[in-house]
Amino acid sequence: MRQSINQNPIWVYPDNDPEWTESIISDFNIHPVTAQVLVSRGFETQEAIHDYLYAKLPNLHDPHLFPDMDKAVERVLLAFREKENILVYGDNDVDGITATALLTEFLRFNGVNVFYYVPNRTSLKQSLILDALDYAKRNNCTLLITVDCGITAANEIEKAVEQNVDVIVTDHHEPTAKLPHCIATLNPKLLNSTAYPNRELTGVGMAFKLIHALTNALLSNNEIGPGKIDLKRYLDLVALGTIADMGSLLGENRILVRYGLRQLRKTRRIGLTKLFSICELKPGELTPADIASKVAPRLNSLGRIADPLKGVELLLLRDPIAAEALAQELDLNNSERQKIERRDAEDVEEVLQKHPQILKDKAIVLHSEKWHPGIIPIITARIAKQYNRPTLVIAIDQGVGKGSLRTIPEFPLLSILKDNADLLENFGGHDYAAGLTIKASNLPLFKSNFIAYANSRLSNQDLQTKLRLDAKITFRDITFDFMESLSLLEPFGHENPAPIFYCDAKQIWPPKIVGKTHLKLYLEQEDRLLEGIGFGMANRRQQLCRRNLSLLIAFTPHINNFLNKSSIQLQIRDFKILET
Repeated sequence: MRQSINQNPIWVYPDNDPEWTESIISDFNIHPVTAQVLVSRGFETQEAIHDYLYAKLPNLHDPHLFPDMDKAVERVLLAFREKENILVYGDNDVDGITATALLTEFLRFNGVNVFYYVPNRTSLKQSLILDALDYAKRNNCTLLITVDCGITAANEIEKAVEQNVDVIVTDHHEPTAKLPHCIATLNPKLLNSTAYPNRELTGVGMAFKLIHALTNALLSNNEIGPGKIDLKRYLDLVALGTIADMGSLLGENRILVRYGLRQLRKTRRIGLTKLFSICELKPGELTPADIASKVAPRLNSLGRIADPLKGVELLLLRDPIAAEALAQELDLNNSERQKIERRDAEDVEEVLQKHPQILKDKAIVLHSEKWHPGIIPIITARIAKQYNRPTLVIAIDQGVGKGSLRTIPEFPLLSILKDNADLLENFGGHDYAAGLTIKASNLPLFKSNFIAYANSRLSNQDLQTKLRLDAKITFRDITFDFMESLSLLEPFGHENPAPIFYCDAKQIWPPKIVGKTHLKLYLEQEDRLLEGIGFGMANRRQQLCRRNLSLLIAFTPHINNFLNKSSIQLQIRDFKILET
């Protein structure tokens, strides 16, 4: 795909509050630049900063704050005692796969006969839960627990209840007007769940809350001993699913992911170990970026073009030979997914090139019968980022379209979807990432409504990419001690990105192109030399082909380990040439 039309982002400079910054430096004994990052990120109290920096597992919220949690626990414990068969029904992305594996493993560990079912993403059928119901009936399951889905499936769940299958819904997506009528609905976004402080739990986080409450009940009933269940062993799955689903890495999620990364780095899950090996990752050095860019796409490839049940199987496997074979299959699936993605992405780009008038509107809506429904979420995210617009891409098959939506912060999605619910077969998700199903006959009117709504709500400045800067810094500040101070802010990810700093620097000789598309810069400030790497910036080299050029650079420092030697390198996010 060609470069974004937003090549020159607006730099958003940080707010300064010297008195508050000095107070943070004094109270927490941290580097002044790190303190400025906290000010820029909007922390207003010592308590909020302390929780952000130092919160531990005991600071997790009580799962019984969910109004229906006691009902859910009571029904699952009844299934334990009556030796009922339970079906865990999960969504087919990484969040759903990890949630399914987590709950399945926990139930099996406690002696329950449990089955799991994950639908194929490429299916355009609207009765996926009913397919799972057939599976439940065939296996004599009298309790169905959904994970990472179910909140918008009130009609299907009603049919399950009519067939004497009890249902517990655990989900984190935004509810629609009609809620499921079932034993219990556990979702932090329900209006009656306001007592639960963390609205940003993911599907796997919600499943963890259920097993936390079940463990509390088993302990208080003396049905297990205190040492039997170690909930930390499940946090690797929570971290994997939360990062892959772009869960907010603030508050409680931050605790879950911080400890979950520790579990992942020493995981005993043979399937994950084999997958890390294929990704050429060292488990002990695993980062959220590694999970998002290498591990999650391979697991997601199953749900996109193959069988997501194999993802659950990989996480649960104990046989090294079977795990090796399945991890290799995931890698092959991912390669095939990449081929399909390249093909469809090129076709999408061709559509945009042939019809430049599409970009005159403030939203992009594209549809075709040629595109693979499992690939469109990836393409949608890329188009939305590239053109910085709300984007909807729809794959049509047999008169039914399956659509994926991504957006920008200035344009939340759910209100427009709810306003047009009568034109949709189904929809769900979040304000910034959603999915829908629509009859092809309803598409022209929905497209018209969606674009008109965006045109009326967004300004031209809204469509300009923003680069939010955290602090001004000098090269002399960028030491290994400073990098240690900065690590207090980890793990980095959604809503807690790695800080972006800015300063002026001299370019002491022209940059090199490395890896065909990247730019290596040689920068100096007050006799200190640092290298910078601008990923995907090779096309900007011509601007820099002069020695002793003065630049204003925006960057994130990181430690580069090469040939057993560590150095600090600057990841360049953008630059401006200063007039001298």
